[in-house]
Amino acid sequence: MTEKKSGPAFSDVEGSTVVAVMSRSEEKARFYAERHGIPRWYTDAQKLIDDPEVNAVYVATPPSSHATFAIMAMKAGKPVYVEKPLAASYDDCARVNRISEQTGVPCFVAYYRRYLPYFQRVKETVRRNAIGTVINVQVRFAVPPRELDYSHPENLPWRLQPDIAGGGYFYDLAPHQLDLLQEMFGVILEARGIWANRGQLYAAEDSVSAIFKFENGLPGSGSWCFVAHESAREDSIQIIGDKGSLRFSVFDYAPIELHTGEGTEIINVPNPPYVQYPLIKNVIEHLQGLAVCKCTSVSATPVNWAMDRILGKF
Repeated sequence: MTEKKSGPAFSDVEGSTVVAVMSRSEEKARFYAERHGIPRWYTDAQKLIDDPEVNAVYVATPPSSHATFAIMAMKAGKPVYVEKPLAASYDDCARVNRISEQTGVPCFVAYYRRYLPYFQRVKETVRRNAIGTVINVQVRFAVPPRELDYSHPENLPWRLQPDIAGGGYFYDLAPHQLDLLQEMFGVILEARGIWANRGQLYAAEDSVSAIFKFENGLPGSGSWCFVAHESAREDSIQIIGDKGSLRFSVFDYAPIELHTGEGTEIINVPNPPYVQYPLIKNVIEHLQGLAVCKCTSVSATPVNWAMDRILGKF
């Protein structure tokens, strides 16, 4: 994450630089700092937060510690930028929002896809009524198991450990899809789902089906399978209107397909080399008083609410 998607972007934005890093592993922290020319490294999060030259904190840990580190930073008076999802549960999101409100310190969340040119084009196409009035939304995602999924329970990746990740791959990947849809159609007010473990490779859910309704009354549905055969591989969201439809991918960035009565248009939209750059730039400009970033913990919380409802957490 920090090597390819976010780390370099912090130094590319004017007025921003990374001055310290932290990892529980001394070797990893030191090696990362040396590799990227970062002056200081820590194995204690509190020491990094207390560093007088650190005036904002980026949390790129597994979700179970997001709330803890975000709250530590905000109580120290330092704005925080947290990886998605905001936390491992809706309740933890509420804790973060409460501390942000009490301290007056902002918390931003890395739903960077909102800001990418590819998804900006999707949103613009919908908003100019290219497919007419939107009447339904369908999410479809299926991938074969990863090699690590066959590991013994003690060696499973953290994304498959619900106490660390909040769930399985659904809790890791669906946030981006749901956030994009809520950005376009408003907050999800109703959600329910059915989940199962069909592959028996690990304890977390590997197949999920859900239905949901946005605040504007738009119904939607989703299907996620993380133990599919290769022939079923799919990464798509279809937005259906009364004058056409729009299909796009969330992770593959496949060409956008616009289908109307005039035919099919294939739209290619390139993204920047560091995909988090547009959002990070907006966050930093917000902290510099030059812009307003709306990708906050408050705006990110409905995603966790919807996922928790789908997984039957409450």
